[in-house]
Amino acid sequence: MDRLRAAAVTEPGRLRIIGAALAALVLAFGAVTAWQVSDRAAAADAVVGRSQPLSADAASIYRSLADADTTAAGAFLAGGDEPPELRERYERDIRTAARLLARAGAGSRPSNRGHDEIAELNQQLPVYTGLVETARANNRQGLPLGGAYLRHASERMREDLLPAAEALHRSETARFREDHRDARSRPVPALLTGVAALAALGWAQRRHFLRTNRVFNPGLLAATAATTALLVWLVTAHGLARSGLDASDRCGARSLQVLNEAWTGVLRARGDENMTLVARGGGAAYEESYRAGMREVADDGGRLAKALALADDPEGRGPVEDALRAAADWREHHAAAREAENDGRYDDAVALVVGPGRNTARSAFDAVDTGLAEAVRHEQREFERAAGRGRDALDGLPVGAGALAVLGAAGVVLGIGRRLSEYR
Repeated sequence: MDRLRAAAVTEPGRLRIIGAALAALVLAFGAVTAWQVSDRAAAADAVVGRSQPLSADAASIYRSLADADTTAAGAFLAGGDEPPELRERYERDIRTAARLLARAGAGSRPSNRGHDEIAELNQQLPVYTGLVETARANNRQGLPLGGAYLRHASERMREDLLPAAEALHRSETARFREDHRDARSRPVPALLTGVAALAALGWAQRRHFLRTNRVFNPGLLAATAATTALLVWLVTAHGLARSGLDASDRCGARSLQVLNEAWTGVLRARGDENMTLVARGGGAAYEESYRAGMREVADDGGRLAKALALADDPEGRGPVEDALRAAADWREHHAAAREAENDGRYDDAVALVVGPGRNTARSAFDAVDTGLAEAVRHEQREFERAAGRGRDALDGLPVGAGALAVLGAAGVVLGIGRRLSEYR
C-alpha cells in the first residue's frame, strides 16, 4: 500500500494508474455492451422465432376447436347423409388442434405456464371426439338421441376445451409480451458506461495537453475513436431494433390480437346458430348467445370495426371490410331462418342456416371466415417483417463490442506507454 501511495505521487505512477483505469473502463464498456445486447438479441429472436409463433399457435388451437364444434353441428343438421366437405373440415380441425397441441407440449415443461392447459386439452379432446362420433352414429340411424350426444359434446367443448385453449393463449401471449418488453428495453448500464469511458478519455487527453502542450496523443485518440464508434453503434442499433419491434407491435401484434378475438367470436356465434337448430325449440340460450356474440363482433365499435381501424394499409383493410359486409348478410339470413323456424318450417330454417346456396347463413359465415383468415395472414406477415428488422439490427454488435473494446484498451496502453517512455 505504501508503495502504491509512493508511486501515485510521481508522474509515471499517476500515468500507470490512469492507464489502468482507462483500459479497464473501456473494456468494461465493451463487456457490458456485449452482455446487454446479447440479452436483447436473444429476446428479439424469441419474439420472432418462439413466443409470438407459440401465441399464434395457441390462437389457432382455439379456432380449430371452435370451428370443429361448429362444423360438427352443421354436419349433424344436414342429416344422416352429411356433406363430405363438412366432415373433411371437421377432421382437419381436429388434426390441426392435435398437431399444434403436440408441438406446444414438446416445448413445455411441468413448471412452464400453459403446461396444465395443454394436459387438459390432450385429456379432453378424445372425450369430445368420442361424443361427436356417437352423435353421428345415432344421427345416421335417425335416432333422436344423437342430438343429446351432440349437445353434450358441445357443452364439453364450451366448458372444458375452449376455456383451456383460451387460458393457453393468454399465457403464451403474456410470454410474448415479456420477450417483446425485454427486447426493446434500453441498455442503460451500457450507455452510462460508454459515456463515462468517453468522459474519462476526454479528461485524460486534456490532462495530456495541459502537461505537455501536445494536442494529440495517437493512442488515446484511437481509444476515443473506438469508444465513440461503439457508443454510436450501440445507440443506432438499439434505436433501429426498438423501432422495428415497436412497428411489429403497432402494425402486427395489436391487429392480430383483435382479429383473433373477432375470429373466435365469429366461430362461437356460428356454433350457437347451429346449436339453436339442433336443440329444436329448446335453443333460446344459444340464440341469445349468438346475438350477444354478433354484437361484440359486428356492431359499430365491435371487434371487426376495431380491426379495421388498426389496419394501416389497403391490403389489411380490404379483407376486414369484406368480413364486415358478410357479417351484415349473415345477420339477415339468420333472421330469415329464425322466422322460418318460429313459423314451424324447420326444414326451411335448416336449409337457410347450413344449405349450400349463396343466400344462406353458411355462405355468409364462410365469407366472414375467409376474410378474417386473409387478414390474419397479412398481419402475421407484417409482424414478421417488422420484428425481423428489429432483430437483425442487433446482428454483429456483441462481437463488434468486444473487438472495439480491445482496440480501445490497446490504444490506451499504447498512448500511456508513449508518455511513460519519456521518463526513461
